[in-house]
Amino acid sequence: MSEQLSSFFSIIAWKQRLVFWGGAIFVGILIVAMTLLSEWAGETYRSISLEYPWSNFIIAPLGLSLTAWITFRFFPGSERSGIPQVKTALEITGNLADRSRLVSLKIAFGKMFLPIMGLLSGASVGFGGPAVHVGASFMASLGKAVKFPPHYMERGLILAGSAAGFAAMFSAPLAGIIFAIEEMGRALEEKISSLVLTAIIFSGVTAYAILDNYIFFNDKSFIMPWSQSWIAIPLCGIAGGFLGGLFSKIIITGGRLLNKSKLPIALIAFACGSIIAILGYYSNGDSFGTGYSQAKAILTNSESMDPFFPLFKMLATCATSFSGIPSGIFVPSIATGAGFGVNLAHWFPVAPASAMILLTMTAYFSGMLQSPLTSFVIVMEMTGSHEILIPLMATAFFATGTSKLINPTPLYRALCDSYIQPVKEEIKAKDEG
Repeated sequence: MSEQLSSFFSIIAWKQRLVFWGGAIFVGILIVAMTLLSEWAGETYRSISLEYPWSNFIIAPLGLSLTAWITFRFFPGSERSGIPQVKTALEITGNLADRSRLVSLKIAFGKMFLPIMGLLSGASVGFGGPAVHVGASFMASLGKAVKFPPHYMERGLILAGSAAGFAAMFSAPLAGIIFAIEEMGRALEEKISSLVLTAIIFSGVTAYAILDNYIFFNDKSFIMPWSQSWIAIPLCGIAGGFLGGLFSKIIITGGRLLNKSKLPIALIAFACGSIIAILGYYSNGDSFGTGYSQAKAILTNSESMDPFFPLFKMLATCATSFSGIPSGIFVPSIATGAGFGVNLAHWFPVAPASAMILLTMTAYFSGMLQSPLTSFVIVMEMTGSHEILIPLMATAFFATGTSKLINPTPLYRALCDSYIQPVKEEIKAKDEG
């Protein structure tokens, strides 16, 4: 009997498939629930803030302070994006206790609901990072429950869960696969690579089926014929890459300075909440929330956008990150990049505005992550803009090159240091003891 045939009839092989596939479908359902709840929370806070503008200066500081305190007191490991925790967990070998501090069912629970508290406090919260963290934590916990060997914990389930969460968040299975390869940076063995890839597809398709294009920006007007308008590629790539790299530099440098300050996280969050309230006041509430509705509005009617919106949104996302609450940066950054694209199209109208918005969105995202493949694929899948695939691809690489001049170390690689160093110190202490 051939190896493929014996694998097909193997009970163990089918157990592995069912865990990966069933877990991925459940991750997709969880992320759908998070997505719908996040949009409700963001719109609820924005409507309250517009009706009672004075409430921003009470709810935002106190709400973020309370959320940060709950995060670090009861759900340590769930703070901020979650992607650095998952990347670090993938690099830990031979010590499941260290890994469980970064990915666990408790962390997944906190990561699902604490960002909603942040949105109800006016923060600029994205759900890309939390979706990755929830997916990885749930799949890792599932592996423990069915007593999978550590090999699968290290090289399969965590990676599959993280990429499945990413794919479900954006209803973009292809982007989830590219994210697993490019950003998480793990080489998979052939035996489990197919399981990981199919798990990502199951999760993305589940979200797509339930949401029915809910998070897609489906507009067929993104056309960019070959002409002098292709000057927009280096223009948007360099400008967007510079701004995305600048954002990453601020996040990395600011985070390190705050860690050195040793200030109580609740006090830092209170100050960040005050900044968010001020930004929300001057942006007429546009800097609050995930940024999804603002990005969609820009892609459908860019003329109504405040020219200062992308700056307000970028600063609000920085303040949210510094507060320490569980939050991602993907969707807020898509809105920020789209906003900068509107301004570029107004100042330098070298190509159709819709195409320049899309190119700058890709460039900002790529400059922020320095992951060009993930960046142009996710924008392509979210917008259905296959017609300008080559311009998107070229822009992403222009942006990544520009970003590296400002910020040589990629954002998530730099943020991993705060998790890797404590683990190394603990291992060293154990060896000396």
